[in-house]
Amino acid sequence: MKEHEYYMELALEEARRAYKKGEVPVGAVLVIDGEVVAKAHNTREHNQQALNHAELLVIKEACEKIGFWRLDNSFLYTTVEPCVMCSGGIVQARVENVIFGAADSKYGCCGSCFNLVNTKKFNHRANVISGILEEECSTLMKDFFKELREKK
Repeated sequence: MKEHEYYMELALEEARRAYKKGEVPVGAVLVIDGEVVAKAHNTREHNQQALNHAELLVIKEACEKIGFWRLDNSFLYTTVEPCVMCSGGIVQARVENVIFGAADSKYGCCGSCFNLVNTKKFNHRANVISGILEEECSTLMKDFFKELREKK
């Protein structure tokens, strides 16, 4: 399998697409058996749909492509630590590995605020790796919100 940095760079490309559209710049890539199955970025503002987070979009696309709701042997790469909603989707889809770039101290549910993907109360737990291309992921978010504040 290719290095985590390779797939995180693909997720960053998706996040940059979101940024250009005025969306919160989060990108995600789902990989199974070393093959990219799905890529997505946030489209919540464009579609006025609260559920259109990159992680949920990539899970939905991957399930449609493989024709099964269980994402066994999968690696979900996302530029920012998944929120509670996305973490719930990760558990429900049985994503095995979550790799993220920047931690989210306000909403992150893979260890920052709560560790939803690893609670023993559920029958599925995901392996989590954090900090992959962290500086690039974090800088993209900071630049986006700085630019947004300056526009106001």
